[in-house]
Amino acid sequence: MDKALFAVGKIVNTHGIRGEIKIVPQTDFPEVRFASGSELVLVPPETLQEQPFPVTVNATRDHKTFLLVRLEEFDNINQVEKYKGGQLKVTEDQLLELDEGEYYYYEVVGCSVVTDEGEDIGVIKEILTPGANDVWVVKRPQGPDLLLPVIDECVLDVNVEEKKVTIHLMEGLL
Repeated sequence: MDKALFAVGKIVNTHGIRGEIKIVPQTDFPEVRFASGSELVLVPPETLQEQPFPVTVNATRDHKTFLLVRLEEFDNINQVEKYKGGQLKVTEDQLLELDEGEYYYYEVVGCSVVTDEGEDIGVIKEILTPGANDVWVVKRPQGPDLLLPVIDECVLDVNVEEKKVTIHLMEGLL
């Protein structure tokens, strides 16, 4: 598979003997991604040395904070056991259209960050999701990384076409 792939779920375990896998969703659209008939790409864990391959969702159900997913290609635990630690992904052409003011993580990583006063702060290198709001890790030209809370008071404008984020530098952030 030469297309760019985007994670929608991590395979953390198996469930039962009929080939169900326990998934931690990594998407804002689990009801779409894991709907019956959805086509995904299974990326095996690195230890297997296998190539990613297409799979189709047969059925999904909620289980605590996980999803239990049965794929059409597997019908017993012995077939899925080796994929623990792997991921389920989608191709770029399967990404959903987002509303105005929303963007995918891959669109934000690599954006330059400038203040509302024109000062260059650095480049977003990573996105953390600790809880109430996301935190963008900004690699600064000098000094330690800046942990930028993604809140309205701080992030003023995100322009993914120009790869530029304008922020208000709140007191105490640097």
